[in-house]
Amino acid sequence: MADAPSPAVVKDLAPTGPLRVAINYGNPVLAQKDPASGEPRGVSAELARELAKRLGSRLEFTTFDSAGKVFDALGTWDVAFLAIDPVRAAGISFTPPYVIIEGTYLVPDASALKTIEDVDREGVRVAVGKGSAYDLYLTRELKRAQIVRAPSSAAALDLFVQDKLEVAAGVKQPLVGYAASRPGLRVVPGRFMVINQAIGIPKGRDLGAPFLRDFVEEMKASGFVAKALAASGQADATVAPPAAAQ
Repeated sequence: MADAPSPAVVKDLAPTGPLRVAINYGNPVLAQKDPASGEPRGVSAELARELAKRLGSRLEFTTFDSAGKVFDALGTWDVAFLAIDPVRAAGISFTPPYVIIEGTYLVPDASALKTIEDVDREGVRVAVGKGSAYDLYLTRELKRAQIVRAPSSAAALDLFVQDKLEVAAGVKQPLVGYAASRPGLRVVPGRFMVINQAIGIPKGRDLGAPFLRDFVEEMKASGFVAKALAASGQADATVAPPAAAQ
């Protein structure tokens, strides 16, 4: 078990008293709203509860419907569960990842786009959730296709269907589920990116960062992350491998 946090570490991670945690419902692999209690559930929420317990802090959740909104709210939360990205790293310090998921594409069955590489061509419009990890990545990587942004990942799927766009980009598991529920859609084989999901804290929390790193490594090694994924119906998500020693 990771060493108990010192009072200075607790103060660094929860400076106002409670541990203020941002949860993103836009990625259902990681977080879901409990239909009975209305409280967050899933691997991110369970990690937050365990972290608050270790710190001896009261837990306060703030929920969002997109990762972009979580990032925009930087300064109002102490801990967030986000994908690692260079744009976000300007204001956020990240732990090693605890879960690895894939970004891929959804297209109509009749689409001529058969591979990941086919998508980046003139005349192709790609729906994304604004500020998502895959929006940030595709903004850097796509040279010819046009990115069309919606307020959230769920809204991007609606936009894709309603405006008859050529492609929707997103996390693999929700896209597979969406395609299964709607005839005439298919998920393109493969992936355009690996999404490394981690715990983020505002830059400057230098005392708390090493404790969080050790916490994440322990949660992976102990089976806590795998059990939380399975309990929330996400057993096909991949627990991140151990991080290299520092």
